[in-house]
This record gives sequence, structure tokens and C-alpha cells, in this order.
Amino acid sequence: MKPYEDSNARLDEVTVATKPVFEGKIISLQIDTVKLPDGSTASREIVRHPGAVAVMAIHEGKMVLVDQFRQAMGRRELEIPAGKLEKGEDPLEAAKRELQEETGYTCGNIRLLHSFYTSPGFADEIIHLYVAEELESGEAALDEDEFLELCELTLDEAQEAIAAGKISDAKTIMAVYAWKLKQLTGAFQL
Repeated sequence: MKPYEDSNARLDEVTVATKPVFEGKIISLQIDTVKLPDGSTASREIVRHPGAVAVMAIHEGKMVLVDQFRQAMGRRELEIPAGKLEKGEDPLEAAKRELQEETGYTCGNIRLLHSFYTSPGFADEIIHLYVAEELESGEAALDEDEFLELCELTLDEAQEAIAAGKISDAKTIMAVYAWKLKQLTGAFQL
């Protein structure tokens, strides 16, 4: 096995054509024709997304979650507060906005934990995961088509919810495991 090379251009694909297929409110879909490293071509279906933020909020030893129905899954899901970035919006400001809108909480301390791509094989969606502490309660301001309930779980309860399939989305599982690492090491890290 070869060591990792950061600038291994031999693996790069070059886009030779892009065909728009769908333009929606949140996502768009395009089909790219790419030239492969061996000179042949292939098609790539690409979902374009403006990016999102997610907030791991800890309040009095409990993680703040929202319970909401997810149409794509056909069921309810417990998740950390999250939402898409508006055009040109700073991710830190979006994280504060989403925390307040979905939970009513504002925070005295917030910082980026990590940014990650959700499905790089076909989508460019990036999620910026923040840690919010020193929470103050307030009034939620949900979007008109958003219906959710707030809940708070201990670390043990969150791990039980993962095992039971009540928490199954990657951002929330990542947040729970980052919280567990904090309990073990004393610092939030990934």
C-alpha cells in the first residue's frame, strides 16, 4: 500500500459537461460528464446543497434535541437542532439562529467542532457542527411548516436512543460520540 499523497492528481476527474436536471427550493440536481484518469468518460449525478449547520447544545448535563417527523424516512427522528445555510450566511450566525429558532435557547459560548460532508459520493452538502454551552432559555421561532418538540437527554439516554434507532442520523450520532469523548477526555474533540 502506498502512503497517502495530498496532491495525487492522477486520481482527479475533469468535468467536461454539466446538464442541469432539477432546481428546487433546497437542492438542485445535475449530471456531470467527467473525464476519468484513464481518459475514458463517465456520468456523475450530483446533488447541490447550500450547506447546513448543526448544534450540539448541552444544558445542565443534558443534550438538547428536537423530535420531528422526517418525510424522507417516513417517521419521527430525534436530532440535534440544525438547518440549511441561507445564501451568503455565516455558518456561526446560522448556528446561533437555528438554535434559537428551534429550541428558544441562546448561548453564551459556541464554537465550531468540525465540518463534514454528508454523502460525498453524490452530494456537496457540508454540515458545520457547533458546540453550544452556557444556554439561556427563551422563545422558539419555528418556520411556518416546521413542527417539532424539544427534549433533553442525558448521555446514557442518548446512547440508548441510538441503540433503539430513535437517533439514526449521522450528525446527531457524531454529536453524541463527541459528547462521550468529552466525558472521557475533558474536551470536545473529533
